[in-house]
Amino acid sequence: MSLMKSLARVAAGVMLAKGVGSMMQRGQSPQQGRRSTRTTGGGILGDLLGGRGSTGSAGGGLGGMLGQVLGGRTAANPGTGRPYGGSMSGGASGGLGGILDQFTRAGATRTGSMSGGTTGGASGGMGGLLGGLLGGAAGGAAAGGLGGLLGDMLNGPAQRGAQPRNDRSFGEEFNDALVRQDEPEVPPTPEQNAVAGLMLRAMIQAAKADGKIDDQERERLLGQLGDLDDADRQFIRDQMAAPVDAAGLAREVPQGLERQVYMMSVLAIDFDNEAEARYLHDLAQALGLAQDDVNEVHEKVGVQNLYG
Repeated sequence: MSLMKSLARVAAGVMLAKGVGSMMQRGQSPQQGRRSTRTTGGGILGDLLGGRGSTGSAGGGLGGMLGQVLGGRTAANPGTGRPYGGSMSGGASGGLGGILDQFTRAGATRTGSMSGGTTGGASGGMGGLLGGLLGGAAGGAAAGGLGGLLGDMLNGPAQRGAQPRNDRSFGEEFNDALVRQDEPEVPPTPEQNAVAGLMLRAMIQAAKADGKIDDQERERLLGQLGDLDDADRQFIRDQMAAPVDAAGLAREVPQGLERQVYMMSVLAIDFDNEAEARYLHDLAQALGLAQDDVNEVHEKVGVQNLYG
């Protein structure tokens, strides 16, 4: 069972547990002790809350609607979240996966770190970027190479449900898993699984930024996970038990994946108290993100900007 499936389940589960509607609260995002009134009103969450999810998704209910909209399959834009990669793939063209791949391509252009990548779609995706890091093309991840969490996962959990290479970007794999709420049709690579594990950590850390995941939220999240195997469930429990540490998470993020990790963190935030806004601010600083980059992420997702 792959970490990609686990990420898709947790992405739906965290957003359900934390309350999707609260993400779009207007004028209720405190930042550095004050309240911001800037909102975007659009993006991925705007599509979801505007009711653009098709009713025929696998799994049904709100979880199924999450999969369709966040996977890029809306009534107005059917199917674009699940293109097969192929040798000429430009990555996912819709949904969360499309945004993730877009950020990855932009990060690769900035750093040149994707030269030498051997996995993922032709335009890279996160698997390709991490493959480049493993091949030495980018010189290593920020502040410490690929030791720590990513290295541990590549030597263990990331191998489960993986194949050596595929022609799909990370975004295509993630969208497929979101829509299916199951394994993607094409098995991920170990590198794609390792990045999925990093995204899992980012979401769970952010979900706890208000001080805790309470018992009700924990039960709703674990209930959403379905038929994950014991190893994946234990990985998620370990992350839920770990202390909130924005700087520690940032140290695990390879160069070029900063905005993607930040975006997955934003999706797990309620936007209803100062502690969560402070966490996002601390994470953005630790990742070295400029304020314009942070606001761009918020606009893509469809939540109020962190910075005025």
